[in-house]
Amino acid sequence: MFATTAFTGLVEFSPGFAPRPGISHVLFDFDGTLSLIRQGWPEVMVPMFVEVLPPRPGETEEDLRRLAFEDIMRLNGKQTIYQMIQLAERVKERGGQPREPLWYKHEYLRRLDERIGHRIEALGTGATKPDELLVYQARPLLEELVGRGLHLYLASGTDEVFVKREAEVLDVTRYFGPHIYGALDDYKKFSKKMVIERILREHRIAGSQLLAFGDGYVEIENTKEAGGLAVAVASDEAHNGSGRMDEWKRHRLLGVGADVVIPDFRDALPLLELILGQ
Repeated sequence: MFATTAFTGLVEFSPGFAPRPGISHVLFDFDGTLSLIRQGWPEVMVPMFVEVLPPRPGETEEDLRRLAFEDIMRLNGKQTIYQMIQLAERVKERGGQPREPLWYKHEYLRRLDERIGHRIEALGTGATKPDELLVYQARPLLEELVGRGLHLYLASGTDEVFVKREAEVLDVTRYFGPHIYGALDDYKKFSKKMVIERILREHRIAGSQLLAFGDGYVEIENTKEAGGLAVAVASDEAHNGSGRMDEWKRHRLLGVGADVVIPDFRDALPLLELILGQ
């Protein structure tokens, strides 16, 4: 991790980093990468898991919280249903009778809506400005990418109907146009890997022409598998603009091959110039 004269904050490069002047398409994750509307979602999901999981003899609530957190974050970036499938499997292996994963998903979304509904309402009324709930300095990067003629895609593990609604109130839909994708109840019909494969196939481009920004391991791992360049956004969601990296995210995302790690987008423009070689 280091700062240069071009960067005002911390930017970390992997040893294998090299510029990619041929990049033409850019993929973004949504929650935690661009949007902060759902900031604090683990504080809804973890207690729900703890509530549902049958404890084993001698197991404390803290033990259950730790187990829940590890299961949840290991699957962060995938569709929410995968976390609920994991919950159902944990209940079963502990001798319980789990509900259907889709029931757990809808119950989680109901609880989450109670936590974040006021944020969406405030965006709708204008009481909160869109940039207040975007990761710090995200908009200048989006503007620059569009200005350079690059093609932008948004793919999220959150349900597509919610992603589109939240992208609209954050005023970012215009950067992505029709290329906003999210989870479906028929979860086998969507994945970030499928979005990446579609981009490469439909535009007949090599993986080396793909750049991705994300704070979850899935989009970083999928991008690297396709031959793309992956920028990990180790965003400090609870303190937007702090300039500090979330160390859990940083460690996890470097572990799956991130080429660059940033805490937010304060240095995105000089970084983009470095990546594109111009």
